[in-house]
Amino acid sequence: MTHSPETPEVPIRPHEVTAAEVVPGDLFALTPEDAAERRWHVVTHTLPVSPEVIRVTLRPPLGGVDHEEDLRRERTVTVAGRRVDVDAVPLVEPESLESVGFRDGDRLTVLRAVDPLAAEVTYVRRWGAWHRDTTESADAQAATDAEVRRWAADAAREGTVVRHEPRPVRQARAAGPRRVVVTGLGAVTPLGVGARELWDGLLEGRHGIRELTDPEFDGLPVRTAGTVPVDPASLLPRQAARRMNRAAQFAVLAAREAWTDAGYAADGTRESGLDPERVGVSLGAILGDASVLVGGDRKLRERGARGVSPLTTPMTVPSQAASQVSLDLHITGEARTVTSACASGTEAIGQAVDRIRYGRVDVALAGGAEAVITPAIMASFAAMRALAEGDPSEGSPSRPFAKDRDGFVNGEGAGVLVLESEEHARARGARIYCEAAGWGLSADAYHVAAPDPSGDGIALALRRAVRDAGGEVADVVHVNAHATATVDGDLAEARALRGVLGGGQGVPVTALKGHLGHLQGAAGGVEAVAAVLTLHHRMVPPTVGCGEVDDGIELDVVREAPRPLPDSGDLVLSNSFGFGGHNAVLALRRVP
Repeated sequence: MTHSPETPEVPIRPHEVTAAEVVPGDLFALTPEDAAERRWHVVTHTLPVSPEVIRVTLRPPLGGVDHEEDLRRERTVTVAGRRVDVDAVPLVEPESLESVGFRDGDRLTVLRAVDPLAAEVTYVRRWGAWHRDTTESADAQAATDAEVRRWAADAAREGTVVRHEPRPVRQARAAGPRRVVVTGLGAVTPLGVGARELWDGLLEGRHGIRELTDPEFDGLPVRTAGTVPVDPASLLPRQAARRMNRAAQFAVLAAREAWTDAGYAADGTRESGLDPERVGVSLGAILGDASVLVGGDRKLRERGARGVSPLTTPMTVPSQAASQVSLDLHITGEARTVTSACASGTEAIGQAVDRIRYGRVDVALAGGAEAVITPAIMASFAAMRALAEGDPSEGSPSRPFAKDRDGFVNGEGAGVLVLESEEHARARGARIYCEAAGWGLSADAYHVAAPDPSGDGIALALRRAVRDAGGEVADVVHVNAHATATVDGDLAEARALRGVLGGGQGVPVTALKGHLGHLQGAAGGVEAVAAVLTLHHRMVPPTVGCGEVDDGIELDVVREAPRPLPDSGDLVLSNSFGFGGHNAVLALRRVP
């Protein structure tokens, strides 16, 4: 509510007249006391009621409701010595607040409309009470909801105008997303330590699957696994390594490599000139390092309670890898762990993409780490008849998409990407491998371990990833398949790829588990590193172990030798699927 445009221009000079002299437009007060208290009204209408009585219609000068007074003509009243444009004085109906539900953030304006010089007072509801909206110190006595309702109820009688402005109910809307790019890569795999060892091994068609010679594996029906050929503890400071489980050691080594590959200082965020709060970690893991808990239980049985290390519990949790990377590089923005079976690594990368897209962090280390080659887990997989048998010296026992495939090979390792917003990367002149363009999730809701043979859940995740990347299926030039070399799993994935890609024969597909074995929660991280390198070098690695493709696959499986990446599109998909029906797909786009 504002003043009438005419009222501030002429000073108020009260003087007495008779009611018979009052005309519309006068500023009117019934008594000198009312005038002294600045209780004025505008005469909007006069009407003779009788020869002795005149009826005046009155309205507060700053707006409000009308009321009438019957006055004897000879009665003395006070006028202000100036006229008001009656048409400029708004008629304002009182607002009832009896049934209104107040919320913090609501605003209330109160105007003493009978005072031509009054200023509107605004109150804001905070912590359940109404406080004056002022830059000065907070009100010592805030108004209650009951008092505010009473103000509204008495407004007409008191000559005030009370307006309630509810806090706006804002519709949820996405912030403008930022493009996310990959600027660093790190890997520890059965092919060796380093992303370069991984890439060279993939192109050369080598595998890192070995026989388990430790006596603790004696008696197991299957004794082959994809093991890292170097003790990770030997590559870390001794004191630090003692406080990390094996998966965390893998993660820290891969993260350090990715961090420096991205052009950052090896000592961490501060030394790199970064705000630690604007950097995050997002790693996938199923168990992390199962051997810690197994070893703790063994020591308890052999030596009693005093034989169990106090580090057993903190080294058992799957989140140890993320926390150790955070500690090592002094990252305080966030350190999240994603556990969604064998899709964990890919989902962790996808979550990091979104955290950067929508401004939660600017840089993130994302991927997966796992170390679950223990006798109990090997025995469990063997009991499921899920493990492949074969002599690693005669070739990879893991044979993705092959007609003679008979199961997966358990593996270990870590793969980490450095992701950052494109503007952040370009501002510092970073080398950009590719864009992390999108990702998709779905769930089969089919079985605790077996994949849905229809492939519908996988197809949904594939379509969502392409759509999230802002692309079309025609843009897909390569798929890094999950392909564990299990009979049912490979068929379900192939069926989904054919359905989404329109037959599948025009898109080269490769699977890396013949090289590495199945790295469980780390698989998505390591395979994402390989997919990034595929885009960067424009070369598709071959699928090791696939001598003859199963007739039911019907995909263009790259075998025997690397193949140049097609130029017809720009998207590469990296797939990960896990027990319980977890499906995750990462979409990467080449950067011109």
